[in-house]
Amino acid sequence: MNDELLVDCRLRAATELLSHAWDPVVLAGLRGGPRRRSELLVALGGLSDKVLTETLRRLHANGLVERRSYPAAPPRVEYRLSALGVSLVEGPLRELGQWIVEHGDELLEAQERTTPSAV
Repeated sequence: MNDELLVDCRLRAATELLSHAWDPVVLAGLRGGPRRRSELLVALGGLSDKVLTETLRRLHANGLVERRSYPAAPPRVEYRLSALGVSLVEGPLRELGQWIVEHGDELLEAQERTTPSAV
């Protein structure tokens, strides 16, 4: 790796995408196409409405997710991957997913071995 890249703002921006636990999960949840927030909550499970809202806002601000409002009563909003989001999900996140399939058990075993047991 080029030493100049180590301090590059683009590298920090890219690694920050994985520093928020739910960002990759929500991106994967949108892989199949547009979804409403309520659909994402059900499909993903385990995250609160507040966390989903924060995650969608962050992903939208990073250009990874598009938000589309439809004039209706009640208002209807859908979220979908942008072209940039698709490139992330179908590229690096897909590779990371493959790595986890192959090495996830080893990773969890190593974490269990090094985690101090509860007293």
